[in-house]
Amino acid sequence: MGQPAIVVEDLKKSYGSVEAVRGVSFEVAEGEVFALLGPNGAGKTSTVEILEGFRRRDAGRVSVLGMDPERGGRALRERVGIVLQECGIEELLTVAEAMHRQAGYYPNPRAVDEVLHLMDLTDKAGARIRTLSGGQRRRLDLGLALVGNPDLIFLDEPTTGFDPGARRNAWAIVRSLCGLGKTVLLTTHYMDEAQALAHRVAVIAGGRIVADGPPDSLGGRAAGATVIRFRLPEGLAPEDLPLPARRQEQQAVIETREPTQALHALTAWAVGRGLELAGLTVTPRSLEDAYLELVGE
Repeated sequence: MGQPAIVVEDLKKSYGSVEAVRGVSFEVAEGEVFALLGPNGAGKTSTVEILEGFRRRDAGRVSVLGMDPERGGRALRERVGIVLQECGIEELLTVAEAMHRQAGYYPNPRAVDEVLHLMDLTDKAGARIRTLSGGQRRRLDLGLALVGNPDLIFLDEPTTGFDPGARRNAWAIVRSLCGLGKTVLLTTHYMDEAQALAHRVAVIAGGRIVADGPPDSLGGRAAGATVIRFRLPEGLAPEDLPLPARRQEQQAVIETREPTQALHALTAWAVGRGLELAGLTVTPRSLEDAYLELVGE
């Protein structure tokens, strides 16, 4: 990774008596996908809006591409692309018209036809924006953020409303941006999206960063328990199993840091009694598990 594209030190922001951001600090390296996760009201949106230059901070130091976003002006805007949760675009424009207009704001834009192809919107180039479906509009939002060929892209819930195929295509586009040396700051409520895309993840709760690191190790995931689940055989309770277990609806749940030994003991016990462990799954502690624990949900 190169020099930091974003530096945030002791950032603070209040609204009246409410402290929305309380001493947040983190860095994002050039060419990195950095995911900022947090529940609604945690201070995530305020932090991102300060980085984008839409909101003034009360205290702390912020550097975005070497500039203070409060004073970066056009020099910063020409190097940044943004996908907001909701983007307002004149609905009587065609998709191509909106793309060409957006490209005109940047000194070295990507070819509009290329971006339309990337977003799978070529056949919609002449369509009025008001005729697009929700997923098509979201793909247009993403295309508008990319057409200027920015160095840094803010993606705020970028795949909301996408079907599974469109989400995977969007992920491929984000990965390709990293290959070109672009930097991405991503906010999302989809844990699989953060797991698939982010080099590093930070979790914000109560206006503070409560964890920061690679997705696979966040919140102690690397050393966390593996979870074994299966449908409880009829007539048996968790207490009848050879390992400590708890009931979750009709399933038995076993958590262990020695999954190989635990699985051997469990299956040997079941085979010896002629039992079938229906729906048997073995999964490591997920990013969602770690996230929910970190934010106290």
